[in-house]
Amino acid sequence: MKKFLLVLLTSYTLMADALPQSMTTTIKSIKPDGHITLATSAPKGMSGIVVHNYGNGLTAITNAVITGTNGEATLLKYTAIPHDNIPNVKTASKVNDKVVLGNFYNNALLIAPDAKSYAEITKKFKKTWIHPDRFAVDFMRDSQSAITLDNLEKFAKLNQVGLVLIASKSGLLILDPISKKIIGKSNITVNTDKAMRPFFARFEQMDTSVFGISKVTLTDYNKAVENIRK
Repeated sequence: MKKFLLVLLTSYTLMADALPQSMTTTIKSIKPDGHITLATSAPKGMSGIVVHNYGNGLTAITNAVITGTNGEATLLKYTAIPHDNIPNVKTASKVNDKVVLGNFYNNALLIAPDAKSYAEITKKFKKTWIHPDRFAVDFMRDSQSAITLDNLEKFAKLNQVGLVLIASKSGLLILDPISKKIIGKSNITVNTDKAMRPFFARFEQMDTSVFGISKVTLTDYNKAVENIRK
């Protein structure tokens, strides 16, 4: 059964009509260096959380986790929902604690070159789509000049985004913005010869010249998004 589950999970990288889904497992063992072994293998690069059960219906998130290879994962400090009024949980993660991988994978951000490409791709998948306008606001407010793994991670943590889809001529890259790893790829490609720099947003209705956003060739857009994973 576990072998079948692993095949099922890894096969989504080849399917045009599926995206990574969240999955639940437990901690099988813990090493002194902070690495753990999961009870069920998972694709490399998935991020998630460890949940400790105190009994009497009381649970708490003790760590973040990022999967590696061969069923291993790394425990990290949980920082996905930063808030000064939320107390830090001091409980250490333990064997048999629940691990939820892809806990925000239902929330996705799509980076696309234009409105047509954006609409076509978002119609293919059942996700809660975080509109790139929201990312554009942060992008411009922080005077960013390029989309990077760092600013995608920051936006994802503040907005509980689990997946970032990056549309380009080579296909649809599927990024986990917390682990900063490409965890899948679809053969869906964009069909346009124009793009908005640095990505599609609805700011065409505004004077965006002060932000340096303009129509550019698709080649420029493709170069920009391909550099995201470098």
